[in-house]
Amino acid sequence: MVTIPWLLLTYKVPPEPAARRIALWRKLKGMGAVYLQNGVCLLPKTEDHVRRLKMLENDVAEMGGEAVILETVALDRGHEEKVLARFNADRDEQYREFLGRCADFEAEIAKEIAVNKFTYAELEEEDADLRKLQGWLEKIRKLDFYGAGLAGEAAERLKACEALLDGYAQRVFEAHDENR
Repeated sequence: MVTIPWLLLTYKVPPEPAARRIALWRKLKGMGAVYLQNGVCLLPKTEDHVRRLKMLENDVAEMGGEAVILETVALDRGHEEKVLARFNADRDEQYREFLGRCADFEAEIAKEIAVNKFTYAELEEEDADLRKLQGWLEKIRKLDFYGAGLAGEAAERLKACEALLDGYAQRVFEAHDENR
């Protein structure tokens, strides 16, 4: 039996100003919405999503557009799986981008080690970059409604980045103790 309820938002807004249309699109994507086609998107039914979509409905009206919010379920398990796959594909795309940034972080640490740059200023910079990665992964996780395939790999990669920074920090502390 198909049991996952979704909220379906359909909207039509004037083409200009484009900035407002883009802002609306960004808000919906920021909520984790999956677009079925232009102006038609789905979100899991939660009280938070109901509230936020109603607020966006007001934004659409202020833009001179129209919006309709419906609760829906898939016709059968096959259609439900298609929708779940779309949600997971969107999250996996975000996880892939995150993994790429982890690789950049790891390369940056490797570069600093290769040139023996063990300064507190560099450590602070790398620590700030790690905090950005941590925050970014948390944002993706909040939108990962159905357990995308790359979630575990992303979590493990973040742990590896944290361990790498810990090792770099230890080398910074050792370098400064030797200089005293």
